[in-house]
Amino acid sequence: MRHAGAAVLDAIEPMLIELRRLEGIRERSRGVFYRKSSAFLHFHEDPAGIFVDLRTDCEWLRLPVNKSSERRYLVRLVRELSN
Repeated sequence: MRHAGAAVLDAIEPMLIELRRLEGIRERSRGVFYRKSSAFLHFHEDPAGIFVDLRTDCEWLRLPVNKSSERRYLVRLVRELSN
């Protein structure tokens, strides 16, 4: 599974805009967000679709973000974790 390229990031741009508006996280490069000084989330592409790696307290969680419902869930989860 490779990191998401520009075309994939273009496809999820509306969600990226929502993530950029959240307090407590910062996008250091397109699609790669940090919380404080630690990597917090980034995206991957795969023949199975688009996935996000999200850091919880002490581990990485991989979630699909192919459907609008999955993207809304991710934004809600990031909002909770970044506070």
